[in-house]
Amino acid sequence: MTTLQTAQAGQTDATVPTASGRPGPGAAARAARRLVGGSTRLVLLVVAMFWLLPTVGLLLSSLRGPLDIGSSGWWTVLTKPAQLTLHNYTSLLDDPTITHSFLNSLLITVPATLLVVVVGSLAGYVFAWVEFPGRDWVFLLIVGLLVVPLQVALVPITSLFGDLGIFGSIVGVVLFHVAFGLPFAIFLLRNFFAGIPRELLEAARLDGAGELWLFVRVVVPLGGPAIASLGIFQFLWVWNDMLVALIFADADSAPLTVALQQQTRQFGTNIDVLSSGAFLSMIIPLVVFFAFQRQFVSGVMAGALK
Repeated sequence: MTTLQTAQAGQTDATVPTASGRPGPGAAARAARRLVGGSTRLVLLVVAMFWLLPTVGLLLSSLRGPLDIGSSGWWTVLTKPAQLTLHNYTSLLDDPTITHSFLNSLLITVPATLLVVVVGSLAGYVFAWVEFPGRDWVFLLIVGLLVVPLQVALVPITSLFGDLGIFGSIVGVVLFHVAFGLPFAIFLLRNFFAGIPRELLEAARLDGAGELWLFVRVVVPLGGPAIASLGIFQFLWVWNDMLVALIFADADSAPLTVALQQQTRQFGTNIDVLSSGAFLSMIIPLVVFFAFQRQFVSGVMAGALK
């Protein structure tokens, strides 16, 4: 076989010439196109159903009475829907400890998320586009803080908060979450903001825009997906946290996770209270995630492409 014949054979294996003379999609492209068919969607649908199965089971268990929970599994609701009742939730919401801890969760999570997003966005912009001495070394120090586990800081921060008089308060829990959320926030947003075209910022500066105007009018709109992704990550981390709240919060400032843990300790067999409380604790993060799902996916995909 000559060299020309070998090249033609290789071209036949890799691409298929079209009527216009241009090579068509190769074997890899055709295989990828077949994978995006109905069979793949069916497999993904089955995987999603299995992934949601524990959530559905928890929801149905929270709508059953204690006798039904102790005698049969949650799947019996499919054949006996008369088991469903809202009594567990009414009893749970009538408990002042649960309602107060739910309010504490909001008072801890919302400020901790907003502070991390705002301060992280400002710092990310500064490290990306503002020149100052030692900028790269300070950024490397912040990146190094990502590998520091929060368990290392529990004892010294406890002593510090005790000296400041904020140990056992909501303020102390919020400050701890902000301190450990900022390194990741600065790292994420700095890398995203650095991908903004320099020409765009220079053109705005030539028009007389200041740094604050650039940040608010140019950088924040372009970095919206990344900022939304950071907000979701921070909200989920703080809302589901129990270790930090268990150490730094007292009985009056304990969030919902700590209140449920105390219910487990006091009523170990009271599964109706635990199931409804666990689903109540899970529904808020689900609402936040689905509300910002589009921005979250856009931010993750943009970070992957960068």
